[in-house]
Amino acid sequence: MAAPAAFSLREVLGAFRGCVTERREVLLEPYLRGWRGLIRDAEAKVQLMEGYCRGERRERLHVDGLIWALGMKFAIDQINNSTSLLPGVKLGYDMYDTCFEPAVTLQPSLLFLTQNSTTGIGVLCNYSDYQPRVTAVIGPYMSSLCLLTAKLFSFFWIPQVSYGATSEKLSNTELYPTFYRAVPSDKSLMEAVVLLLTKLGWNWIAVIGSDDEYGRGAQEQFLNIAENHSICIAFEGIIPTDLADPNAKHYLEYTINLINSTQVNIIVLFSHSLSAQALLEHSIRMGLSKRVWIGTETWLLSDIATSIPNIQSIGIVLGFIMKTSPLPGFQDYVAHLFTSVEQEDFCQESRELNQHLSPDTLGTRCRQCDHVSLQAVLPSLSRAQVEPVHVAVYSVAHALHRALGCTQHQCPRAPIRPWQLLQFLDTFPFEANGQQFRFDQSHGISSGYKLIFWSWENDTLQYLFVGDYGESLYINESQMELHTKDFKEPTAECFKQCKPGQVRQTKGFHHCCYDCTDCPENTWNAKDSSTCTPCLQHQWSPARSTRCYDRSERYLFWTEPLTIALLTLMSITMSLACLAAVLFLKNLETPLVQASGGKLSLFALLTLLLLCLSCCLYIGKPSSNICMIQPMVYVLCLSACFSTFFIKSLEITLVTEFPHCAPTFLHWLTQRRAWLLVALCLLPECLICLGYLYLGPDYLVVDYKSLPTEVLLLCNTESWFAFALMHGYNGCLGSACFLCTFMVETSAKKYNFARGITFAFLIYFIVFIFFVAVFVTLKTILRSVAQIGTMLVISLGILVTYYIPKCYIIMLKPHLNTVDYFQNSIEEEPEDSSTRDNNPDPPSPAPQ
Repeated sequence: MAAPAAFSLREVLGAFRGCVTERREVLLEPYLRGWRGLIRDAEAKVQLMEGYCRGERRERLHVDGLIWALGMKFAIDQINNSTSLLPGVKLGYDMYDTCFEPAVTLQPSLLFLTQNSTTGIGVLCNYSDYQPRVTAVIGPYMSSLCLLTAKLFSFFWIPQVSYGATSEKLSNTELYPTFYRAVPSDKSLMEAVVLLLTKLGWNWIAVIGSDDEYGRGAQEQFLNIAENHSICIAFEGIIPTDLADPNAKHYLEYTINLINSTQVNIIVLFSHSLSAQALLEHSIRMGLSKRVWIGTETWLLSDIATSIPNIQSIGIVLGFIMKTSPLPGFQDYVAHLFTSVEQEDFCQESRELNQHLSPDTLGTRCRQCDHVSLQAVLPSLSRAQVEPVHVAVYSVAHALHRALGCTQHQCPRAPIRPWQLLQFLDTFPFEANGQQFRFDQSHGISSGYKLIFWSWENDTLQYLFVGDYGESLYINESQMELHTKDFKEPTAECFKQCKPGQVRQTKGFHHCCYDCTDCPENTWNAKDSSTCTPCLQHQWSPARSTRCYDRSERYLFWTEPLTIALLTLMSITMSLACLAAVLFLKNLETPLVQASGGKLSLFALLTLLLLCLSCCLYIGKPSSNICMIQPMVYVLCLSACFSTFFIKSLEITLVTEFPHCAPTFLHWLTQRRAWLLVALCLLPECLICLGYLYLGPDYLVVDYKSLPTEVLLLCNTESWFAFALMHGYNGCLGSACFLCTFMVETSAKKYNFARGITFAFLIYFIVFIFFVAVFVTLKTILRSVAQIGTMLVISLGILVTYYIPKCYIIMLKPHLNTVDYFQNSIEEEPEDSSTRDNNPDPPSPAPQ
């Protein structure tokens, strides 16, 4: 077993360095290397923590911690001297000082997990046969430290019994299956405090907690219970635990000023002794008038709080402590230890034992302990809560008794794994200090509470027991000396005038205490009241508003920078299309234009111009009719353009891949029949558009939720099936053109028409994929931007890859504009000689 004692910080600090090699690598298995960062950060704080426990941050020893450590040693010595509990078995132990620091606590905890007689932690799938250094862990005292270690020990199925951790979080046996405590949880204590306030009629109070797990957890538990018992909370305060923080003094002074400003008379304080000491010292220094302070044993019984100069001036102090019984013989045992320490023989023997310590022992002895005397600890010894430590040790001892199968006379010599103790801790009662104890379902022990009252006589503090709490609360009010009558009926109203745009936010069950909170967005309040009025759907308001404002409409405006950029790109695209059309019209009878399709090319350029112009449909305020027209104009213009390329692609395929059939079928792709094929290609898209109108055209959506201060106007798709059909048909035309041209090979002496078509549709497919992804996901004005951008990029892609190269030849290389260069030739195609002799070359595409 092992327990954190109140000394040996040097031992812990030595472990920090001992657990790290010269290369600063932690001596643990890989799955625990995540702790390395915590250990390295802790090393940086070593000097600060050394000073803390030497007395630089605390001028004297934490006497209660020393007494708890001696209480554990007392219990172990009793068990080892017992002839019936564990006969023939001697319990060994290691004690380490946590110094109330998580990083310090972690070091011995990791050492406890190492395999017996080693410094390594085994990585296993099954820990049922794993033998760690210790069989059980006693402590630590603080809830925050137990939350750190409980999961670690639960992973290795090592029982851990705390003698002071009261956080309600630790009652979760699923998260902490091996954690036990010899004290009740905070929930029982909070119920007792609430009943005390209710019975005394104190319903307007302040609640202050320390900034740690205990303070915040207790405060939260208290508030949850108090709100159902007609208790008004004037304010909730948090005081720092790190008193070395430069801002700590500011927070403490702010809390005292808040007590003064609210004029609250009842203060409930959940804090450990050091934070409570700092708050009480500041209240005395700042001249805070007498108040009623309700506390818990974490500071009520601490000599750190009671020894504050002029502490009796703070007012009435009362609170609850756990019901415990004195340990017979403990004071004599401590006195004997202190007497032994003063003997030279004891010191010599201690020095010799220190020389033979195993190399994995952490640190050296406690230096503060060298200067402590019996007279220094005697006042705390009479009131210290030692029984929980005693009960924690005995719970493990009785579990060992049952796990080993001991009789009244002997215990079998058998190896015991830590997990074997758990079933006996869960199910069996045990005896300690002449009483029967048993862990409940949440692995705690409910012992009840005593109500104590600070009574001062001639500057001497006495603890008066004025009540108790078990299943109900009993108070002996005659022993409570209240220094004013007002405490029976404290002021029950906490009021201040809220500003316009704010409402009263009640804290507690009644309306006597409240905060002024800002009305959230889209609500308003013109006068002091308790509710915020929601704005109408077409209106909005900022936070803390006294009125609502009409929402402005949001769509793609003509004057937006993004719109201007798109219109500029549209102008460039249309200019290129017009330039190409003028050049093609001027050179209509030349071989280049005739080979490119002649009048069909002019028709394709016209559809591209219409496609660019249709971008204007997406700019400005939309309407239902515009939403209906937008997709039809887009797909019909694109289908008409693609139909001309489809005719040209079939012509190229027929000439290059089926030269023998070319003379028979080529006339179907030229002259006036080509226009018939274009119309036939366009007809299915027209029919699909009619189906689109029948299934459900796009419609205007008025969206009030997407934007905080505006109403969004955008077109929404009604039928995704029609959307897929319209764009899918164009995709089929594009695929056909691409498949007909991307494998065509042309002689270097001939112009390659197929390459321009291939690249044009490659650009189309890439742009269309991005368009679909963006169009489906966007629900803002960027959807219109995506549609405009798609049309312009597709148009530019066709112009740049197919028309611009031909315009370049017309303008800058007219000597290439010959029949020989632009006719389709099959002379280079592989074929047998007989075929070449019997079949003339197929004709070039006829001019159109």
